[in-house]
Amino acid sequence: MSRPTGRPGRPPPHRGAGEVRIVGGIWKRTRLPVPDRPGLRPTPDRVRETLFNWLGQDLAGWRVLDAFAGTGALGIEAASRGAAQVTLVEQDAALVAGLQALRGRLDGAADILQVRRGDGVAALRQAAAGSLDLVLIDPPFDAALFEPALAAAAPALSAGGFAYLEAPAAWSDEALAPFGLAVHRHLRAGAVHAHLLRRAGAGEGRP
Repeated sequence: MSRPTGRPGRPPPHRGAGEVRIVGGIWKRTRLPVPDRPGLRPTPDRVRETLFNWLGQDLAGWRVLDAFAGTGALGIEAASRGAAQVTLVEQDAALVAGLQALRGRLDGAADILQVRRGDGVAALRQAAAGSLDLVLIDPPFDAALFEPALAAAAPALSAGGFAYLEAPAAWSDEALAPFGLAVHRHLRAGAVHAHLLRRAGAGEGRP
């Protein structure tokens, strides 16, 4: 199998306690705490804004799974922009507790957000075929999770669905071909490569 192309950027620095903000939608400007946890690397505001510009501003009715939720910034951003169902999966017990607290604090979140403690790859494998419109894959960069997550995500995507992949190096169509996926959009922001992926051969359909 071909590996991601290009030289990885310098690993992002570990972020201590702080916060990120929701960029758009009903919870716009809501600030999310960033606990001081090993490997926690929230997607920067600018990258999230670009991702949701790619996807379009209205995600009404979308079914979303954030497989490595961390602070929840990606999944909560999707919910803020109209997604009907967003599942946040996270292994770290302290982060899960924080996500549950956020779910209780955000107006209307109880009807949209589900928080599960568990393994993100396992959650993707358990998803019904074609059941997800957006899969968010942003695992710890030092974990060997990219390939199993992509392999599990592809069958779960709906016909017009997308997978978002955040990684330390660029993934080419050649590297993604074994998973039946292809690059739809790509952005490099410092040490982070943001990819919007689709099923290989998928028509334009959604934005």
